[in-house]
Amino acid sequence: MGAKGRGSKARVGIDTRPTLRSLADELGLSPASVSLVLNRAPAAKSIPPATQERIRAAAARFNYRPNTIAKSLRHRRTLTVGVIVPELSEGYAALVMSGIEDALLQAGYLYFVASHRHRADLVEEYPRLMLDRAVDGLILIDTPLVSPLPVPVVAVSGHDDVEGLTNIVLDHAAAASQAIAHLAALGHERIAYIKGQRFSSDTAIRWKTIREAARGHRLAVDRALVGQLDGDSSLPDLGYVATRRLLEARPRFTALFAFNDISALGAIRAIRERGLRVPEDVSVVGFDDIPSAAYQNPGLTTVRQPLYEMGQRAADTLVARMERPGGAVPRTISLEPTLVVRGTTARARG
Repeated sequence: MGAKGRGSKARVGIDTRPTLRSLADELGLSPASVSLVLNRAPAAKSIPPATQERIRAAAARFNYRPNTIAKSLRHRRTLTVGVIVPELSEGYAALVMSGIEDALLQAGYLYFVASHRHRADLVEEYPRLMLDRAVDGLILIDTPLVSPLPVPVVAVSGHDDVEGLTNIVLDHAAAASQAIAHLAALGHERIAYIKGQRFSSDTAIRWKTIREAARGHRLAVDRALVGQLDGDSSLPDLGYVATRRLLEARPRFTALFAFNDISALGAIRAIRERGLRVPEDVSVVGFDDIPSAAYQNPGLTTVRQPLYEMGQRAADTLVARMERPGGAVPRTISLEPTLVVRGTTARARG
C-alpha cells in the first residue's frame, strides 16, 4: 500500500508520514473536503455524514494530524485565543465558557484562560501577558477594558465604549420588565432587591433598568429594602448575609429580586431561618438560570440569560473578526432574556 507506481498517486503507507494530500488520495476525495471535516469547519456541514465518518476513521487509522504549525505560518496566526474571567465556578462564567469552548473547538482554535478575581493589577496585566503569548484575539467575561488593544477583543457582559471592542450583552430592560411585571401581577408591592457587587459589569445597568421597570408599574423602591452583595465569593453566603440585613427592615417585604441565582439561594436560606416560607410568605426571583436552579426545592423562578449562546456568539464574532481583518466591527450584540417561572413565586398574601 505504501509503494508508488509510475504515474500513480502517492498512497498512505505504514512507513510514510501521512499528509493531507495522501489521505485525500487514499479516500478518493479532494484535500479541501478532508480539511473541512478534520478542522471542523462550518462548511463541513455540506458533506454527507457518512463521508465525514469515513474521513475521521481514515485519519485515526493512519494517525493523521493536521499540521498546526504549517497552518499558523501560512495564515500568520497562532490560532490561539485568550479568555479572561473573574473566576471559574458554577453559574454565570462556567455557562459562558462552555459556549466559548464549543465554538472555538468548531473553528479549530485553542485558548488560554486566566482568572483575575477582580484584582485591579491582574485585570490590567493579563491582557498584556496574553499578547506576549501571541494570541490572535481576546474574550473578556465580566472584565473591564480600559484602552484599545492591537488584536480583536469581544466582551461578554461588557459595557465599555472602547475602539475595537465588541460587547455581547443582555437586554437588561426586557429582563427587569419581565421580572417586575411577574411580581406585580402576583400582587407584590413591597419588593426587596439585592444589587450586585460594585465591581460587576452588570450591576449598574441592571439596577437602572429595575428602577425603571418598578416606576412603570407604579411600585415604590424603598431604600431600606435594597441590599448589596459585598465580597468576591462565588458562594450563596453573600446573598444570605444581604438578606439577613434586609429582614431586619420594616415594613416586611413580600418578594425579593436577587442579583443572580447564587445569591437567591442564599436569600432563601436566610428567609427560612427567620421562620418564613418560600413562596407562601416571601416570593424569590433569581437571575441567570444556572443548571441547579431547576432542581431546588421548590424550583427557582429566575430570569434566564442565554449564557451558553452569549459565549458562543462571543467566540463566533471573534473568529470572524480574526479571519476577516479590516471588516466592520459590531459595537454591541444584544440577546433576549426569558422569564422562567417555577415554584419560588406565588401570589402575595393579604
